[in-house]
Amino acid sequence: MPIDEKQRARQTRSPGTLEKEEARLWRVALMFLVLLATALAAVSWDYLQSLPGYVRALPLALLCVTTSFSAFAYGRRKRVYELKELVRGLQEKSGTPTEEQLDQLGQVISKSQRSFKELIDSIDDAALATSLDGTIRTVNRRVTQLLGISYSNVVGHKLDEFLVEPTRDDAELLLSRFIERRRWSGTLRARLKQNARVLYFDCAVNAIIKDDEVAGVSVLARDITEEREKEQRFTELFETLQEGVYFSTPEGTLLEANSALVHLLGYGTKEELLAVDPLALSCDANQGPILGRTSDEPVGVRTREITLRRKDGSPAVFLDTSRAVWDPSGKIIRYQGTLVDITIRRDMEEALRRQEEFQRYLLESFPDLILVIDLEERYTFVSSRIRDLLGYRPEELVGQKLEEVQDHSPELVSLYRDVSSGRNMFEVSEYRAKHRDDTWRTMRASASPLHNAKNQVSGVIISVRDITVEKKLEKQIIQSERLAAMGQMIGGFAHELNNPLTSILGISELLQDESGSEQMRKQLVMLHQQSRRAAEIVQNLMYFSRPPAPGKTQINLTDLMQRTLHLHAYSLRKNNITVDFLPDGSIPSVDGDTHQLMQVFLNLILNAEHAIREVRDRGTLRIRLAKENRTALATFQDDGPGIPPEILPNIFDPFYTTKRPGRGTGLGLSICKAILREHGGNVEAASGPGGGAVFTVTLPVVGARGSGTNSGA
Repeated sequence: MPIDEKQRARQTRSPGTLEKEEARLWRVALMFLVLLATALAAVSWDYLQSLPGYVRALPLALLCVTTSFSAFAYGRRKRVYELKELVRGLQEKSGTPTEEQLDQLGQVISKSQRSFKELIDSIDDAALATSLDGTIRTVNRRVTQLLGISYSNVVGHKLDEFLVEPTRDDAELLLSRFIERRRWSGTLRARLKQNARVLYFDCAVNAIIKDDEVAGVSVLARDITEEREKEQRFTELFETLQEGVYFSTPEGTLLEANSALVHLLGYGTKEELLAVDPLALSCDANQGPILGRTSDEPVGVRTREITLRRKDGSPAVFLDTSRAVWDPSGKIIRYQGTLVDITIRRDMEEALRRQEEFQRYLLESFPDLILVIDLEERYTFVSSRIRDLLGYRPEELVGQKLEEVQDHSPELVSLYRDVSSGRNMFEVSEYRAKHRDDTWRTMRASASPLHNAKNQVSGVIISVRDITVEKKLEKQIIQSERLAAMGQMIGGFAHELNNPLTSILGISELLQDESGSEQMRKQLVMLHQQSRRAAEIVQNLMYFSRPPAPGKTQINLTDLMQRTLHLHAYSLRKNNITVDFLPDGSIPSVDGDTHQLMQVFLNLILNAEHAIREVRDRGTLRIRLAKENRTALATFQDDGPGIPPEILPNIFDPFYTTKRPGRGTGLGLSICKAILREHGGNVEAASGPGGGAVFTVTLPVVGARGSGTNSGA
């Protein structure tokens, strides 16, 4: 159809038809604008979920603003329709319009303009309209605030008068693309001339159409500078963190990773890492994607240690802290978290653990007790050796002060204070300590200062050794050496005295036969008896210095004990002493000399008899035989006064006696010990549990002589 015919057709249309068509176009345009904002919000929703919360609200805000603007525009269209009706009525009426009609028309127009101006001024976003050459037609209050000038100084000026960026060339390029599509939305970077700060705007640009041609541009721009700067700071932080940061799907597929994580896993680029299969990061192929979660796992914050496979296949231990991110419907769309490489830390901890275990095993295996005491006199470390030495558990002493411990040793406290005060750098002390079983032990302690990492004294370390057995052996060695020296001396004296005594005995016997006087004969008899007694003493001295070697016969101890008791039965009955002896035929035989062992038993019986007579008129001597391993034991227990603890270590010394002068020489027990030593046995003394003294004789049984130990003094 020719153009003239189209124009005539439009002119012939009724005004009502035109109004309906215009209303329909308005509804379609506004509906399209709302749908466009809705589509923009839906498309950008998934991407914006990875950004902070204030950025995620941007699509919703744009949708709300667009809807409000559409509703307002549709309402303003009715006002315009009323205005048109008024103008049309004026035109249809004949004659010139009255002044009242003109005033009415002016009021309607002014009211409409004010309402529209108030609407766009109430919008927080910047709103403006320009012609195609960049001349500003109208702006709202937000634009004037950004430019810092009044409305009248903005309208009618070119847009590039106020902008440094985008430049004129950039604007023309954008305009050429815009005219084709007649709408555009996106983020625009801008910089004003009076402000060097770079600004960012989220813009929605639409064409102003006149006669089906683009006559201008309307812009609605929301200032997102602060959000963009925060986003940039977040991105910078994301990329500069030393810890690995990642986003992953619930199935474990990596969505995003920072440079640190790419480096930690040994990949060259982020794209290379993101393209890796989730299973390739797991060291265990049967484990599944290690960054994912199963449906039964809690969806809150999760902190755990995981092992990831690097690109080169080596394992790396990470501390993983992650949390879930939900969409508006409550569905988990991804997980975000951090990975801290703790491989070196775990290796160091493992090495330190092995070192600590080695030190602990070393201290536990050390034969000495190790004590560490701080400067407040508190135990900070006690090795488990204390269980064997004193019967304590280490935890019973740790934290306690030295003097708070029951049965503490003052010598140990003094040793600690000498070293901790700096008076001595190294100190050794011997002291007695009480075991929990009420026995006393002899200890030797060595103390030295303990220094910390700053080479400052932080305490005292003490090494304690139980030397009870060593002290006992030392006393036995000293006793043996003393007995050996005394034996040599006594042997010389005995030989020197034996010859004169032999002469005295012989001459006294001759003189008794030749003496005619009874008084003289009695005196010679007394002389002979005393000489005989002196000869026996000399004989005992010689026996002590070198006892004769025992015989090799086998002896039944039960028979030998009975024969000894028969020899001394009269004296025991006379002194009202009851003998409690139970023969035991199961006792094996021993190798020895019958006369010498009988002398030992007789001497012990005599000692028991004398001890009982000192305190009471009658008493009991209990004799028992037993076998222990490859040793035969004979125990003599009386109910006399017992042996005082202070003299117990000395009763086997030569010439040591508790009897009154003239009642003993102090050689009996020492001779017994010497005889038993030659037999490979020993004799020990102790106080009985109910009083009295207990002497225990030990002898090796037949066949065990070679393995018997010489326990003599």
